[in-house]
Amino acid sequence: MPDADALIAAAVAAVRGTDVRDAERKLDQLVVGGDGGRPTPGGPDGPAAVDAALLGRLVAALGRLWPRGWQPADVARIVTRRLGARPGRLVTEALAADRAAQRGPVPQWWDDQLAGLDARVHGDDAGWLTGWTTREGTDRITALRDAIEVLALLTGLPPVAVLRPPPGGVGGPATTASSGPSGSRVLDRVRALLAKAESTTFPAEAEAFTGKAQELIARHSLERALVEADTAHPDRPGGVRISTDAPYAGAKALLVQEVAAANRCESVWSDDLGFATVLGFSADLEAVELLHTSLLVQATAAMLRGRRERQGGGRRTKAYDEAFLHAFARRIGERLRTATDEANRQAAQDAGADRLLPVLAARSGAVRERMDTLFPGVTRARLTVRDAEGWQSGTSAADRASLAGTAPPGRPLPGRR
Repeated sequence: MPDADALIAAAVAAVRGTDVRDAERKLDQLVVGGDGGRPTPGGPDGPAAVDAALLGRLVAALGRLWPRGWQPADVARIVTRRLGARPGRLVTEALAADRAAQRGPVPQWWDDQLAGLDARVHGDDAGWLTGWTTREGTDRITALRDAIEVLALLTGLPPVAVLRPPPGGVGGPATTASSGPSGSRVLDRVRALLAKAESTTFPAEAEAFTGKAQELIARHSLERALVEADTAHPDRPGGVRISTDAPYAGAKALLVQEVAAANRCESVWSDDLGFATVLGFSADLEAVELLHTSLLVQATAAMLRGRRERQGGGRRTKAYDEAFLHAFARRIGERLRTATDEANRQAAQDAGADRLLPVLAARSGAVRERMDTLFPGVTRARLTVRDAEGWQSGTSAADRASLAGTAPPGRPLPGRR
């Protein structure tokens, strides 16, 4: 009879196939089968052998993903998206085990992502799945099924753009861009302002809070650009991935694109993987993440209010919601680009256009070059809007969103690709 490792390999192959009955048979064999000459998985020492073999295969599968562009947060997101919350928690424990097994330098941003996922090691390899089953309050058969499905998913994931070198430094150029918490006092103030804008029930207060946040973001980005232009080793474009999960994934991707464009970044949506990749310089990437998160909260709240206000109060239709969010994203993009244009104009007056404009042009060129390198075959797609009422409501909500006062109306918008 096959040993635990061979049974796991057979179960993974069956799950990746199309024969559901065969997959169930292989899972059953993993529970009760084994090698006649050694302790079987169903015997006294069997579960420990299976646990160790499963964790070893999960860690090996994760290790093969890192040079292919995947990051811990990406893996946790795709497993949760495709398999559910419980398998997502299971792979988080595997991520912690992978980190414990790594030898050599590990970048801080990697540990920041693991901390954000609350990835921790529980017990030793031999009792790993048994302990996880107890913590989840489930049975061993369900736990085995989850582990095999996670392993099958990890094995079949395609390569993605390498945004930053993984532990070991293999796979891409170094960059100072970060996706973890920033120590910048300016960005800490921005976070505080946006939190107030999201929580207040008074539109005028929200406008004031986010208006000030936008002003701080624009000034911070331009100041960083000028300082880095004079350094011996200037910053280089990096990237972050932002979730665009259902519902209304297309509208969420459009919001990412509009916020990115207004902050001198490029965005590419990977619909099948559930995220948008944003490329840009570190200060601009931080701005995109902060603004996108806040505006998505505001857009969702406004959409729910719009449902209540429309005739038939609270009636939900997919066409209305999609049109609302699409319109919100497009109108917010226009307002953000106007604010950016005004910030550029003011900075050019203060620093001198002959100094600022070449710096901005060089940074835009560097971002575009990174875009062309990582996504040479990118294509465009149109998003369809089918509800005029939702579009009008979304546009009005974007006009009321917390960006008022950042720039005078009627200024020409800067061109985008």
